[in-house]
Amino acid sequence: MWAPDISYRNGRYYLYYSASTFGSRNSAIFLATSTTGASGSWANQGMIISTTSSSNYNAIDPNLVVDAQGRWWLSFGSFWTGIKLIQLDPATGKRLGTSITGLAQRTGTTAIEAPFIFRHGSYYYLWVSFDACCQGASSTYRIMVGRSSSVTGPYVDRNGVAMTSGGGTQVLAGHGSVHGPGHQAVVPDSDAEVLYYHYYADNGAPLLGINLLGYDSAGWPFVY
Repeated sequence: MWAPDISYRNGRYYLYYSASTFGSRNSAIFLATSTTGASGSWANQGMIISTTSSSNYNAIDPNLVVDAQGRWWLSFGSFWTGIKLIQLDPATGKRLGTSITGLAQRTGTTAIEAPFIFRHGSYYYLWVSFDACCQGASSTYRIMVGRSSSVTGPYVDRNGVAMTSGGGTQVLAGHGSVHGPGHQAVVPDSDAEVLYYHYYADNGAPLLGINLLGYDSAGWPFVY
């Protein structure tokens, strides 16, 4: 089990998480809820979505986003045909309907995963990780972003390239003793938005990275 995504909504914590084996599409995303968040207080709410070896996408790396209209959505996906989006029922946190929307996909490689959608101003920003995770200091993970005026897309990068056609603007990549930064999340704070991610040190030790986010005159994020 990995890639937990936790939110506090309507007086309750919602924990979406994935279960799989590394590199497999035999995967599923589940939901657990708690009113306190304390250990031992979580109640299983069941499976949200699953995939099999015959699926062309992979049900891992969930992220809950609530849009400006109060609608709930779950982005997810890893490799294969990329990042997907489904709608959720705010009353239960479970899937609503059967539609699935493609948000982002690589060209020439399938290495895209770990979506996180964050609303800033009039745009929804789709953060993703490109390339290879989980190889210690040899990891090539890097953090990319695109944006859309609608939570369902289409998302484009700074150059206007659609993220469904391999687009993505790089925000953070390996540098110095920081190797493979990725699986990012954005959290608002009092002075700035904050980018959280994991990376590897020179000796392969996994570490937590934290940077503040700024936005340039065109509304594209950068770390500092």
